[in-house]
Amino acid sequence: MLSFVLSRGFCQAVAGVRATSCPTLRSVSRAFTTSSPKCGETSESDSVVTYSELKNMLSSQNIQLFDVRNPDEYLAGRIPEAVNIPLGILEESLKLSPEHFRQRFEAKAPGNDDDNIVFHCRSGKRSSKALGVARQLGFSRARHYKGGYSEWAEQEAK
Repeated sequence: MLSFVLSRGFCQAVAGVRATSCPTLRSVSRAFTTSSPKCGETSESDSVVTYSELKNMLSSQNIQLFDVRNPDEYLAGRIPEAVNIPLGILEESLKLSPEHFRQRFEAKAPGNDDDNIVFHCRSGKRSSKALGVARQLGFSRARHYKGGYSEWAEQEAK
């Protein structure tokens, strides 16, 4: 962590150098600072759950899985234990009190510090948006299953 802080400080200092005075150093700095996560951000790999990770979480019953597809898609096929909260109502749903959440979805309300919250959709696009919504609401450890129901169904058919 200390090396990350020191390297960020170095990069910020180097970024202040004018491009005309040291163009090579400036381009190296730009490549370094744009390739590493900014303070407080997580990398994509920290945000994504793989098929095997999802299977393990489901088998150990250590998951709060939210399917953000539309109800008709959910009814046509779903991952076991998934709770359907369509993307269009996700924000308001995550703002519900724990009691109201349980009444509406018949599931435990996720907590901001929970590290087992996973969103999924059909192919990963809506779940990525859901992850953004959740992160803005303070669910900093939430993740998404990028492969979505499409990958799940394909893997389960093998």
